[in-house]
Amino acid sequence: MYLALELGNIDINPVLKGAVATISYFLVGTAVLIIGFFVVDVLTPGKLRELVFIDRRPNAVMLACANYIALAAVIISAITNSYSQLGQGLVGVAVFGLIGVVLQGIALLTLHIVIPGDFHEHIDEPELHPAAFATAVMLLAVGGVTAAALS
Repeated sequence: MYLALELGNIDINPVLKGAVATISYFLVGTAVLIIGFFVVDVLTPGKLRELVFIDRRPNAVMLACANYIALAAVIISAITNSYSQLGQGLVGVAVFGLIGVVLQGIALLTLHIVIPGDFHEHIDEPELHPAAFATAVMLLAVGGVTAAALS
């Protein structure tokens, strides 16, 4: 009894193109996330990286996480709706991702104007503040709307 497996001809080109595209989209998406983190860092008091990773401030953690989720939604939508040519797709993801970063920044600045009090004074508090939830939801909403606009 013989068991044979027929693989046929294997064309490695589509696999290599897919691998290059995956790595390229990853690099562009990661760059947008890093820029987004720095924008939120500039718009909040203190060093966001220290507040999150060293001081473990829950309000800062919630703000950073919501920002990342919102930007990831924008990046994912931009990738899934990207152009068929890789170069143009990467430019589209970068442009739409940066638009997402700008819109997140505008949303945070709008909070300063619209809401009573100043949430930013609570970023460094060791206890979770209700405004952290409101800010996180607002960032997620902005990211969701931006992602939907890309489709």
